[in-house]
Amino acid sequence: MSSEKDPTSPVTPLAPYPPLPPTESRTRAPEFYGFVAWTSTYLAFFLYLLWALLPDKYLLWLGVAWYPNREWAVLLPAYSIVLVLLTYLTYFALALSGTPAFSDTSTITDSKALLPADSNNAPNPYLAHARPNAVPEMYDIPIGMVNRVVYGTHRRDD
Repeated sequence: MSSEKDPTSPVTPLAPYPPLPPTESRTRAPEFYGFVAWTSTYLAFFLYLLWALLPDKYLLWLGVAWYPNREWAVLLPAYSIVLVLLTYLTYFALALSGTPAFSDTSTITDSKALLPADSNNAPNPYLAHARPNAVPEMYDIPIGMVNRVVYGTHRRDD
């Protein structure tokens, strides 16, 4: 077999082996941005702890003449926890409101369902030409067939 007819061959120009190095130069800017974000986050947390825990005389000694009221040291974490909880509850409520009712047919089937061809129990013409160990085509099992297999036939007692 020639390499022109087999595009997955290692000698074809479509798939060179070993792979060619990338032609564009990759910048390291995301690494620097990540380091700056990581460092500034730790610095902001350290300053927050100093503001929340140091007495006033040490803050004045450091040259900090104005800072927010100390009650915000408790209120900011409390508000952030409430915000996270409200976010989870809102997401859960949106998921529940988008869920169809049990009586809705969209819980059983949808427009993308692949149901078997109903040809009055005629054999599939493709199976005659398939290999003996071929896997049959995949499809969704209708809910009526599932109920017959799981629960058996339903008899009415009139």
